[in-house]
Amino acid sequence: MAEPTRTGRRRSAKLRGSAAGWAFVSPAVIVLGLFMLIPILMAAWVSVSDWTGRGSPLAAGYAGFTNYTSLLAGGGLATKDFGTSIRNNAYYFILVVPLQTILSLGLAILVNRRALRGKGFFRTAFYFPSVTSTVAITALWTFLFSTSGVINAIFRVFSVAGPNWFNDPRGLFYVILGMNQPQATPATPKFLGITVWDWLSGPSIAMCAFMLMAIFTTSGTFMLLFLAALQAIGEETEEAALIDGASAWQRIRHITVPLLRPTVFTVITLGTIGTWQVFEQMYVSGQGAPAKTTLTPAFLAYQSAFINGQWGRGSATSFVLFAIIVVFTLILRTILGGSDPTAEKRRFRKAVKPAKPAKAVKS
Repeated sequence: MAEPTRTGRRRSAKLRGSAAGWAFVSPAVIVLGLFMLIPILMAAWVSVSDWTGRGSPLAAGYAGFTNYTSLLAGGGLATKDFGTSIRNNAYYFILVVPLQTILSLGLAILVNRRALRGKGFFRTAFYFPSVTSTVAITALWTFLFSTSGVINAIFRVFSVAGPNWFNDPRGLFYVILGMNQPQATPATPKFLGITVWDWLSGPSIAMCAFMLMAIFTTSGTFMLLFLAALQAIGEETEEAALIDGASAWQRIRHITVPLLRPTVFTVITLGTIGTWQVFEQMYVSGQGAPAKTTLTPAFLAYQSAFINGQWGRGSATSFVLFAIIVVFTLILRTILGGSDPTAEKRRFRKAVKPAKPAKAVKS
């Protein structure tokens, strides 16, 4: 019998390794298929069906894209509520993600300094809000920002009248200007069922309070990601820049931030996904109050399906939200995801590489 060739042995070893790998990951694949893939496919079917929540969804009739068109182009209350939720969440995303990223990076740089004493205490203190129950923090936040709460009491110390946080439906810009929102006319342009004045009004005061809470509770988690990346950079790079006379701001701007670019992409991506999936705060506080200015797409999907019994519309809202998250993630990947931290580090080292000593000249 002919002895197998070297190529045949390599191929056989590769097949055995592949089979062993699939054997190890098969339990996870089966669990994910049962508890994630199948429910996602079922939800996709419900979004294009007329299922009422009774009986099996597989027995429901096909309704086409009626649920999607009622949200995006129906022109009725469903479109207006969806547009309102998108407007609210858009402001939430635009303001929360940059602020929490900058704050978490600043905290990481602070607790990574050699001269700081009690690093363990500060790292724990900054991270502690991230592991606290969202329901508990929301209940505390609504108490602090109530009309007679601690925040308004601090304002009164400085003779400033605090806002009516959870009862004023006006947008932030109109509150700052001290004016009411202009009345819409039939000629006022609309998008997703709400007028241009609604889009330009800014987030409500209640939504601003929830933005502060999101920044407070998530900055500690992202601080740990930045801290791990800072410690992976190494001290020799910063020391080389320090020898060349770079200031602290120059080191952060031209060395630290470029080397942290992949981590920045990760933090912004996770922040984007988290801000577009916000639900618990709205459910615990006022469920969209005041006047639906804290309504979000995630809560709207829950409200449509579990409260109003409109399961198809709720599923359609979830898939539109999923599409929004995917689009933003792809945009962020295009802008920030193509960097190689090792290449940046090698480029910098090459720029500051000391010159070779000159050879001695023989006499």
